[in-house]
Amino acid sequence: MTLRLYDESFGKILMERSYPDTYYVSDGDIQECVTRLVPPYGDGFYHEICFGNVHISFGNISLTNRLQLYFESDFDTVEMHFALKGKSKATSGNFQKTVAFDSYQHNIIYAHKMQGKMEFDGPDMHVLEINLAPDFFKKFLPDHSGLFETFRNAIEKQSSSLIHPEHNRISLEMYGILNDIMHCDRKGTFKRIYLEAKVTELLLLQLEQLFDDGASASSLAKKDEEKIYAVRDFILSNLNAERSLNDLAHQVGTNEFTLKKGFKELFGTTVFGFWNDTKMELAKKMLLDSDLNISEISDLVGYKNPRHFSSAFKRKYNILPSKIGK
Repeated sequence: MTLRLYDESFGKILMERSYPDTYYVSDGDIQECVTRLVPPYGDGFYHEICFGNVHISFGNISLTNRLQLYFESDFDTVEMHFALKGKSKATSGNFQKTVAFDSYQHNIIYAHKMQGKMEFDGPDMHVLEINLAPDFFKKFLPDHSGLFETFRNAIEKQSSSLIHPEHNRISLEMYGILNDIMHCDRKGTFKRIYLEAKVTELLLLQLEQLFDDGASASSLAKKDEEKIYAVRDFILSNLNAERSLNDLAHQVGTNEFTLKKGFKELFGTTVFGFWNDTKMELAKKMLLDSDLNISEISDLVGYKNPRHFSSAFKRKYNILPSKIGK
């Protein structure tokens, strides 16, 4: 089974992967590969993880100009596609229409021996894709559902298609799992067990959201939605910063009312509820996985007073940080 990316204008193969037949056989091993992209294609990385019935790939790339590549594959796959940042579109004779993704969107794609063209429009491209063997994926599809039954039939007829004609918005729960997958630092069998569990959980969230057809409807204008996501991204990159709601709103060019309403609608929580939960999740991970003491962790997540941090941690998890891992 082979996947090939190439640039027709340069007459150059950018990436070629030949996956052995054991790619779809559960043998307990994990294979990983990181590809560095360099100009003229972009500046960044593309990380691949293979095991059993699963192929995970994610990348973060900065583009100087719009990038156009051609692709060929000689195998069937079901792809859980998550466009975290940037725009892309793919055209192929296998599909009736161009498949285009914008930031914060996801869908599930069945691809049968694809050949066509992809275009990426950054400047920043951040994407995560999980490819599953079709027979493995079908085990998770609920029976007696029109949407899912149609997709199952498409797989059996080897007819490339989307599980849903419209892309859905990536939820806050999905973002948490995507982050866990990309930053998993376990090794060997433990890493495989962990990633299998996360992929299954992520697929569950996708299927649940797709089953509830109206779940992703938003009353926000596209430009306001992008501003809400910009606040979320700022929080994730600046956990120990101090900002008021008004500061955050002005920082992205909106007002306090729109930020409060939009954040609650998109993520199901308040701005500072999300900020605090993210701090506590990071603190718990550091308590379990690092040698940092409570005072150091408190400082890293933005608490000047370790006692205040301990109180906040106990409110969240009903246990003092000093008792974690004991």
